[in-house]
Amino acid sequence: MDGRFMAVLDVYHERIRDEQKNIRTMASASGAGDWRDQALLAVGPDTGQLIHILVRRLHAPQVLELGTSYGYSSIWLADAARATGGRVTTMEMQAHKSAYAHDMAKKAGLAEWIDFKVGDALEMIPQLQLGIDFVLVDLWKDLYVPCLERFYPKLNPGAIIVADNMIFPGGEEARRYRTALHARPGITSVLLPVGTGIEISRFKAE
Repeated sequence: MDGRFMAVLDVYHERIRDEQKNIRTMASASGAGDWRDQALLAVGPDTGQLIHILVRRLHAPQVLELGTSYGYSSIWLADAARATGGRVTTMEMQAHKSAYAHDMAKKAGLAEWIDFKVGDALEMIPQLQLGIDFVLVDLWKDLYVPCLERFYPKLNPGAIIVADNMIFPGGEEARRYRTALHARPGITSVLLPVGTGIEISRFKAE
């Protein structure tokens, strides 16, 4: 981790702290509007460090991130990919979020290790080549199962899948994802109380 990366992390962490203090005010001010589009809603430092460790254990990994948002987890993944000769593909529906994430990645010196894609993940995942080694699933929960159906056939043996928000907010969509995941051949999985709860899974081809 170099100084530029740490400096950008500091900026993100300050924003995370501010949002945690003001989240109720933000939600109230926007009423029924989608205040979440303005919020960072990042995985948080504990999950960021954990996915960094997991990717660092892989050799030249092809990393897929579903849900760039404002790019906090993207730079954790990219720093690990840089260290191991890998590459990150990150997908986001909102162009302004992807643009912000790209700018922050440039400031961190990591943009060249990330392919930023804007659009519907359900349409973009099938366009990816085979050979995915790591997946971070952190987009709207109703998309978890459809995304799993699309990236599962592209996984390399030994691939790792991390799904965020499995305990909080959790809910029916999280249960549906875990049920669908555990039904897939070759998957072993564990739910950990890190951050808002993450499901870490490993694919072992039969």
